[in-house]
Amino acid sequence: MSAHTVEHLEHTESPSDMKAQIWKTFWILLAFTLVDIALYFVIDPSMFRNWIFIILGVVKAFFIVSIFMHMKFERKFLTWMIVLPMILVVYLITLMVIEAKFVDDHVNKDSVAKPATEQTEDKHAH
Repeated sequence: MSAHTVEHLEHTESPSDMKAQIWKTFWILLAFTLVDIALYFVIDPSMFRNWIFIILGVVKAFFIVSIFMHMKFERKFLTWMIVLPMILVVYLITLMVIEAKFVDDHVNKDSVAKPATEQTEDKHAH
């Protein structure tokens, strides 16, 4: 090997302490999952809670892709080929959440059932 102090890894190689990194990642993912579950019961349903879950999901996906799928050790171009679509998917999810909030605020509020007295008045008016 060359005299360089930095260890160079080919895209198929992994570091010698890979087993330790996998266990470390497992414990990190477990902690994030427990936080996820706890927040589900602590925070009332809202847009804020949706954003928290999306952010935690993206962080967990980063750990899974980087360690378990070995993307941390791949060449930069291949890494960006995987990461860029993921960024676009997160953007798409963001737009869908915004649209769902709009629909919930405007469309569902208009379709709320009228009280029974108003419904009978409407029938007699025709």
